[in-house]
Amino acid sequence: MEVVEFGELTDEHRADLEGDEVDPFDVTGVSLRFRAKDRHVALREDDGRLAASAGLVLAEVEVAGERFPVVGLGGVIVSAERRGRGLARRIVGEALVRARTMGPGFAVLFCHADRLGLYERLGFAELGSPVSVQQADGYEVIALRTMEHALTPEASWPVGPATLHGLPF
Repeated sequence: MEVVEFGELTDEHRADLEGDEVDPFDVTGVSLRFRAKDRHVALREDDGRLAASAGLVLAEVEVAGERFPVVGLGGVIVSAERRGRGLARRIVGEALVRARTMGPGFAVLFCHADRLGLYERLGFAELGSPVSVQQADGYEVIALRTMEHALTPEASWPVGPATLHGLPF
């Protein structure tokens, strides 16, 4: 499998990754709007189809009155027929390699509770405080779990509630 990078997901990319799944990101019941990721890293099969992908986007977070940039990691997906082979671990690892080149000290992601273990094994830590995210009508506390990953040795996440300025990723 080859690692590839590209901008936004195309319809063809989505077809490769989502297949016939009705709700591949388990967002049924989640009423939030999410932003598109402008950069993706993916694993491409020998036949040219994508097997896994993760999106990256620069964002800004505020904690305890301090604003700072983060790399948002989102849209992590492994095609249904390729799950259970360690590809999620591999694609997130590849995304973190690229995130380290983007400048911010942290990568941040939002996930369902049943995925906490995977991301913890990859070095992410769940934020213990509530996180508000921007939506069309203002800010609201996100029901998904928020996790951070230090991208530099000196990075230390501040204590307190966080606000994401912009749509979640």
